[in-house]
Amino acid sequence: QVQLVESGGGLVQPGGSLRLSCAASGFTFSSSYMSWVRQAPGKGLEWVCSIGSDGTTTYYTRSVKGRFTISRDNAKNTLYLQMNSLKSEDTAVYYCATGAGTGTSRGQGTLVTVSS
Repeated sequence: QVQLVESGGGLVQPGGSLRLSCAASGFTFSSSYMSWVRQAPGKGLEWVCSIGSDGTTTYYTRSVKGRFTISRDNAKNTLYLQMNSLKSEDTAVYYCATGAGTGTSRGQGTLVTVSS
C-alpha cells in the first residue's frame, strides 16, 4: 500500500524559504517518478515539479522555476522540495505524488502559508 507523508509546511514571510519532505513507503521509491503538486485555497490541483527515478532529470512549472528545487534521497525513501523566494501566491497545500502530473497517489499534504 502506497504511503506518502509530507512535512515541513508552515507560515513564512514573503521572500522566505521552506523545505518540504515526503517520506515514502509501500512501493519501490527508487524506481518511481515523483512529483509535487499544490492546491491553493479555492482552486484545483496544480502540478509544481517532477523528478526522475535517479534524480538526474527535473521539470518545473514556469511560476516556480529558479525558486524551487526538487530532489530525492533514494537511500532514505524521501522526496524533498526546497522553496526559496516565496511569494503570497505560493500559499497552498503541497502534496507529494507518485507519477507525473497531479499524480496517481498523493499524501495528506502540508500547508504552506506565505504572509507578512
